[in-house]
Amino acid sequence: MANTRDIRRRIKSVKNTAQITKAMQMVAATKMRRAQARAVAGRPYAALIGKVASRIRPEVVDAGHPLLETKPVKKRLILVVGTDRGLCGGLNTNLFREIHTRDRAENLYVAIGRKAKAFLPRLRASGVPTGGKNLIADFELKDNFTLAQSKVVSQFLIDKFLSGEVDAVDIVYTRFVTALTQVPTASGLVPVSAAEVLAKTAPEPVAKEEEGGAVYLSEPEAGELLGSFLPAVIHFRVYQAILDARASEHSARMVAMKNATENAKEIIKDLTLEYNKVRQASITTELLEITTAQLALG
Repeated sequence: MANTRDIRRRIKSVKNTAQITKAMQMVAATKMRRAQARAVAGRPYAALIGKVASRIRPEVVDAGHPLLETKPVKKRLILVVGTDRGLCGGLNTNLFREIHTRDRAENLYVAIGRKAKAFLPRLRASGVPTGGKNLIADFELKDNFTLAQSKVVSQFLIDKFLSGEVDAVDIVYTRFVTALTQVPTASGLVPVSAAEVLAKTAPEPVAKEEEGGAVYLSEPEAGELLGSFLPAVIHFRVYQAILDARASEHSARMVAMKNATENAKEIIKDLTLEYNKVRQASITTELLEITTAQLALG
């Protein structure tokens, strides 16, 4: 059985750890509220893009544009939005498991976040014994990043597709649902089909009166309009995905640190009980020794 000195040291060590996890929980909660507000604030804009897309639907279907062109996929570029730091539960593990299911030998990768940057070079393609992944670029975006900064990432993806270096672009990130629920999500980004423009940007169905009645005229013509509209859709989808990933990261870290703090309190409680038992046993032994000595002298 451990002595009282060792138990006191363990209690002190666990208390120090609990203070650290509590502080990290409070910091993560503050960052989560900001990130959640930014992620939710972008959804009305997504609904508006969906309405615009529904109104130009006939032109989208008929007009041609390079970003709408579907090709046989020989090389696929995947944007992975990970976290910058750990201590966020199973968030990265679940995200990387989703990447494993989509891994192929011909895939190329772009990483956002230090954890994704460290993981992707070690990823082995399914069924390829030699493995090895092509991480062609990585980006670091702070919590207070702007749309202009995220456009650097999305424009890089668009340029790779338009140059013919890749035949399709996907994005894998963690979608924020609630503070307790974050879902690993993978979706196609480029090429964009008319159906994707409507489905991916509009969270709500198009109203019946908008579907059936009025006919809208577009100016400039559809080809020129799509030249501005489709890149804007891609830019916003990447921006919104990064916002969701940031909100998910801080939410997962807050929950993980909260659980760690509660576990530390339980450990302190158990150690305190053990300390009291050892101390009581020590006092009882001393009393017995004193009593025995008195009896021997008497």
